[in-house]
Amino acid sequence: MDTNRHEESCELEGSGAEGIRLGGPVSRFLRLIRFSHTIFALPFALGALVVAANGWPSLRILLLVVACMVFARTAAMLFNRLVDWSLDQRNPRTASRHLLISKLAGQALLILSSAAFVLAAAAINRLTFILAPVALAVAPVGAWIAQTARIDLAPFVLAAGVICWVAGFDLIYATQDYDFDRRERIRSLVVKLGVARSLHLAQLLHLLTFVALIGFGLAARLGALYYWSMPLIAVALFYEHKTKKLDLAGINRAFFQSNAFVSAVFLVAVCIDRLT
Repeated sequence: MDTNRHEESCELEGSGAEGIRLGGPVSRFLRLIRFSHTIFALPFALGALVVAANGWPSLRILLLVVACMVFARTAAMLFNRLVDWSLDQRNPRTASRHLLISKLAGQALLILSSAAFVLAAAAINRLTFILAPVALAVAPVGAWIAQTARIDLAPFVLAAGVICWVAGFDLIYATQDYDFDRRERIRSLVVKLGVARSLHLAQLLHLLTFVALIGFGLAARLGALYYWSMPLIAVALFYEHKTKKLDLAGINRAFFQSNAFVSAVFLVAVCIDRLT
């Protein structure tokens, strides 16, 4: 996932032990959790926040929402890394990943990031604190509740679209491990469906994403300026599915160029609609 090829192999996967140890502990930690990928989901949370506020949110709420996003994503990535720790060591694509930090450090950081997320959620309002575990999975809903302290339809429509969007490009990315999963007898979705069907499912998921983005505009009563951005998002999603999927460099381009573009266009469109 990266236009800067040095980062993805975002964790310098396959570059060997010496390459993986480059940089200080903070740099290695950020590479482990792919911190730069935070740009994918954050615009959707910020977009929901702007719509909920019907303009600029307060600086306090904005900073707390960003903190919640960062801590929640960090906790989720660390959990994923720890669960797959031994498996990643056997996978040639991820064999050097465990050298970035120790497993014990990863466990400690998971606890700290989870606690920091809960504290940040508690600092927003009571409802965000109560629903913190749910908001961990659906960032737009969490951002909406942070601003309004209530639950509405629009953020759930957007959250459904984001879930489909992430699931779609995760399926594309998972095709890289098809041979490894079969060899290790891992019953992954890609193994069950095969590469071709997995990619078709990814296309369907991204079609649902596009429909959900339109649905969000209707539920949030956004204006024409928002809908004018939809063709740009459609082109970006289409481009992602024209990439040669089993080529790592191609997948990286699709992830960063298409996905960053989609989220950025969404945020810009929402801001133009609500702030002008």
